[in-house]
Amino acid sequence: MNAPASPPRGLLGVRLLRLAPENTKFGFMRFRRVSYPLSAALSIISVLMFLFVGMNFGIDFAGGTQVDLLAKSGELNMADFRAKAESLGLGPVEVQQIGRGAEVILRINEQPGGNQGEQTAIAKLREAFNNDFEFRSVDSVGPSVSAELVQSGTLGVVVAIIAVLTYLWFRFEWQFAIGAIIGTMHDLLLTVGFFCVTQIEFNQTSIAAILTIVGYSLNETVVVLDRIREMMRKYKRLSTAEIVDMSVNAVLPRTIMTATTVFLALLALFFLGGHVIRSFSAAMIWGIFVATYSSIFICSPMLIYMGVRADVFDKKREEAEAAAEAKVQV
Repeated sequence: MNAPASPPRGLLGVRLLRLAPENTKFGFMRFRRVSYPLSAALSIISVLMFLFVGMNFGIDFAGGTQVDLLAKSGELNMADFRAKAESLGLGPVEVQQIGRGAEVILRINEQPGGNQGEQTAIAKLREAFNNDFEFRSVDSVGPSVSAELVQSGTLGVVVAIIAVLTYLWFRFEWQFAIGAIIGTMHDLLLTVGFFCVTQIEFNQTSIAAILTIVGYSLNETVVVLDRIREMMRKYKRLSTAEIVDMSVNAVLPRTIMTATTVFLALLALFFLGGHVIRSFSAAMIWGIFVATYSSIFICSPMLIYMGVRADVFDKKREEAEAAAEAKVQV
């Protein structure tokens, strides 16, 4: 009896870490009848949440003033702090405690009077809280600046998405490209739904998170589709579902290792990176799971529903050979 194969070792003789076993034969495609209705329902919910609930736009897009304060005593009574802030006559006040510590974020809406009104509001806040709190940062954004940031951010996302989708269309056969486009749009919709449900502040770093999720989703999709195309050229007698399952299982160790390492880095950023990048890290953590899920359960099954067969590559080769022969004859 042959002894079981030992795990591979690196150049220094150290065993390589594997988070998933090699040569798995899990039937991913049998879940496509569940994944598509589930994703369709989540996408519809995301659109409805965006239309009727909306996102919690930060000061970058909504305008107003945001102040980061730290209690000098190390203790914070949220009820007293909120009551004192509301008594200043600055309109609706939003107060957010950072963790369970003594740091608090205070936001007020745009003040009448333009820049002069904003400066007056900041002076009132300093007069009210300067004795007991340290002002760590004060950020003010006027209505014209916030409107410009909304336009620039939206334009940046739209242009990036169009560029990505154009790349996908020319990178793969059109059937593959359609699956990749649907998977990418699925990830964007669910990310928007994530911001609407959690009400995490949506600011400029959130725009960066959305663009990063698009890139991560594209990377996962290209890896899976490349392997599927390779397997289709190699195993021409297998069904499309069998080839897709074989391809996904082949890249599964790489997918799990990539997702795990990125997740651990983002987890550290979420808990230790502070308030400024919390929305970015939270969106990216969600995006990792969504992108991995869509590359396996949304993009790949689309090839089955579109009736893609291995002979599509034979037909393309025959067409190329015929075109080359016709060119020679001319």
